[in-house]
Amino acid sequence: MKLWDKGANIDDKIINFTVGNDREIDTHIAKYDVQATRAHVKMLNKIGILTDKELKDLLPQLDILEAHTQNPDFFIEPEYEDIHSKLEAELTLILGETGKKVHTARSRNDQVLVALQLYYKEQLQQIKARTISLFETLMHLGETHQSKLLPGYTHLQVAMPSSFGLWFTAYAELLIDDVILLNATQDIVDQNPLGSAAGYGSSFPIDRQMTTKELGFATMKYNVVAAQMARGKSERTLASTLGSLANTLSRFAMDVCLYMSQNFGFVSFPEQLTTGSSIMPHKKNPDVFELIRGKCNKIQALSTEMVLITNNLPSGYHRDYQLLKENTISAVESMKDILEIFDYAIGQVQVKEIDLNDDKYKYLFTVDSINDLVVEGKSFREAYQEIGGQVQAGTYKPEAGKNHTHIGSIHNPGFAEIKAKMRKYSTALDIK
Repeated sequence: MKLWDKGANIDDKIINFTVGNDREIDTHIAKYDVQATRAHVKMLNKIGILTDKELKDLLPQLDILEAHTQNPDFFIEPEYEDIHSKLEAELTLILGETGKKVHTARSRNDQVLVALQLYYKEQLQQIKARTISLFETLMHLGETHQSKLLPGYTHLQVAMPSSFGLWFTAYAELLIDDVILLNATQDIVDQNPLGSAAGYGSSFPIDRQMTTKELGFATMKYNVVAAQMARGKSERTLASTLGSLANTLSRFAMDVCLYMSQNFGFVSFPEQLTTGSSIMPHKKNPDVFELIRGKCNKIQALSTEMVLITNNLPSGYHRDYQLLKENTISAVESMKDILEIFDYAIGQVQVKEIDLNDDKYKYLFTVDSINDLVVEGKSFREAYQEIGGQVQAGTYKPEAGKNHTHIGSIHNPGFAEIKAKMRKYSTALDIK
């Protein structure tokens, strides 16, 4: 069945190419298409298109279909183009003429749009909740290991003293930026496009305020052309936001891989969280974090793809938009998995004791030594040259233990302030 079937025979090659793998992709938005249809038929009843009896017959069938979409074995049969044609066909099979009325005042365009917007809304909330869970894990790790010094690096050269407290909570605070973007993206997708039909509205006296309220949208996309043009813009915004979060996680994953290596030896993980080699029995590989890094880098590429597909398309609908669904949905589902496994694995990290007396760390405290001379009365330039001369002559003697007292530094990391900042932007759960 095709929603656009007028009785003409269409070449099977054309059908197969244009349908693509929509049947597989649409299983992710099936529930939301049913929800939108429920709101739509209630509205059709209100404006007199559907009788009370027809609405009474439709609603329980929609409940059954929504429950069916949640079964793990749910699929869309080859005789249907997509979830939209399957839904109408099943209602028609059960209810006859009543089922044929559900498409009144709709187009497949706004069906897809509203289902995707509902999907994005719910998935963004899940991603946000998992991001906040990871934030809490990192804050706990930072507080637990606050006093353990960690060599800081610039250019991958030993630079200045840092701490595990700063390392863990640095990434925690970066996640706040990502939550801010998730919030903004949520606001963008939380606008009801239903009623825009093919992009130019309908001559039926539909009640878009009603469907907006029924579906729980914060507002609607009032202009029907703007509603249709939101497709692509929503995906570009979502891709950019997921890319930002992916960047935070991929950089953190790289740190973990680096710090697990024997040349650094700063952290380890239980044997059951690592993998081995088929020929080297001593290996404990950070495959989880390497895959996180790779998957996150793949997600970061999505934004470019969305821009290239939609860039310079004129107003109105174009079939190019169909190509946005697959990789956007894949990125959303992948990000949820990444956040879950990252939180699970990093929570079991084993922080090692680092011997800062090791010769490779002997210049870790040069800046502190310069600052000591400045406190004693020397100018910074003179102190810098004195310590620099000691380094060149090989006579520098490090003196560890200098306190860093300003907010956000080793001995005053600002844990409470970071938590307060996250609370400001978080509505998913309380930050302890």
